[in-house]
Amino acid sequence: MNSDKINSSNASKTVYTVSELNRRIKQRLEKEYPLIWVVGEISNLKRPPSGHLYFTLKDSQAQLSAVMFKGQARRLTAIPDDGLAILGMGRVSVYEPRGIYQLIIEYMEPKGLGDLQLSFEQLKRKLSAEGLFDPTGKKPLPLLPRKVHVLTSPSGAVIFDTINIIQRRFANIPIVLIPTAVQGPRAAEEVTQAVMRLNQQKDAEVAILARGGGSLEDLQAFNDERVARAIYQSRVPIVSAIGHETDYTIADFVADLRAPTPSAAAELVVPEKDSIRVRLAEFERQLGAAALAHLTAKRHLVDSCRERLADPRRRIHDGRLSVDDLMHRMEIGLQRTLRDNRRKLESISFRLQPGLVMERVSHIKQKHEKIDDSLLFYMNKIVVHHKWKTQVAVSRLRALNPMAVLERGYSITRTRPQRTIIKNTRQIQIDDSVEITLASGTLWGRIEGKDDDGVQKL
Repeated sequence: MNSDKINSSNASKTVYTVSELNRRIKQRLEKEYPLIWVVGEISNLKRPPSGHLYFTLKDSQAQLSAVMFKGQARRLTAIPDDGLAILGMGRVSVYEPRGIYQLIIEYMEPKGLGDLQLSFEQLKRKLSAEGLFDPTGKKPLPLLPRKVHVLTSPSGAVIFDTINIIQRRFANIPIVLIPTAVQGPRAAEEVTQAVMRLNQQKDAEVAILARGGGSLEDLQAFNDERVARAIYQSRVPIVSAIGHETDYTIADFVADLRAPTPSAAAELVVPEKDSIRVRLAEFERQLGAAALAHLTAKRHLVDSCRERLADPRRRIHDGRLSVDDLMHRMEIGLQRTLRDNRRKLESISFRLQPGLVMERVSHIKQKHEKIDDSLLFYMNKIVVHHKWKTQVAVSRLRALNPMAVLERGYSITRTRPQRTIIKNTRQIQIDDSVEITLASGTLWGRIEGKDDDGVQKL
């Protein structure tokens, strides 16, 4: 091929470096898709220490890398999880060093499940795992409180309904209002402060946290973690009455008791005075009957004791007779004891006469001498026996002593330098050095010949 044709062909082509191509693609994509909405399912979610969110958006046929930077992720009310379907708004860009295109998300929300509902479910799982919903931690309500505190808005219908119901059920009970906002951006903070003020009241026995019905957004203050922890840490029992019967908030799960409505909360906290009067009258009747039965039983017991109680003078007379009898028996017993002791003393005195004592001493002395003779005889016998055994053992040792054998003309021959005793000719070779031990002294020599089984070797 002609070189001139090649140069002219290359001159007509546009050649890019990899960096230039990635940059042009990035510019084209960012210009073509400046801001778009994308729906997909989150997978492979990663949350590094930087605070950015890296994940993959996918559907049934494809997937797309996505990132949400720390500034935008901080505005999320709930961190998404893998498997969550979202609707995200962002721009398409290219990461030039690797040539990877990705979606940079500026805003996203759950698709199908609302953001507030997702936040509610996540906080519910978290507080439940920490034990804030545990029934064993619920505080009991007083049977008849001396005062009722109500935490609610001072301008709503809830406080007036609550006052009317409590006054109708038990008109003497004081009602203390702790005002707080129950809706709006500062409602959660105000409810938390109201619970703290409640616990500063030394005479507080029970409180109602109340609000009328509304949407999930309206009740959001009662799904706040600060409110939940304030209720859990309260020393005063709190009854939650938030929304309608079908509305449930985090505060309902943490509270010591949940009422479906504020009116029902007032009925749960304050009993009816008339019903208490009826119960007190029944208790009074039962107590009177029990007291009368107890007094009757005691009266019968006293009458029975009176009948069995004898004349004191007769008991004194009987006591005197008993004392006289005991004195007589004691005198007879003392005389018998004196006679027995006298006999024993006379017997001992007789046995201690000088002649009898000397005779007994002489008998004991003869007995001891006889024992000494027997001991000496047996000791000599034992010594003679052991002496004979010792002599026998010495004779045996002498017979086994190698030196005694050597004195009869024998010798011990050992190899040199190992000093192994030679027992047969196979242990040694001609010209080997040997050591011969005699009864007196030692000889060293060299083997000049040997006879193995009658065959002489030189």
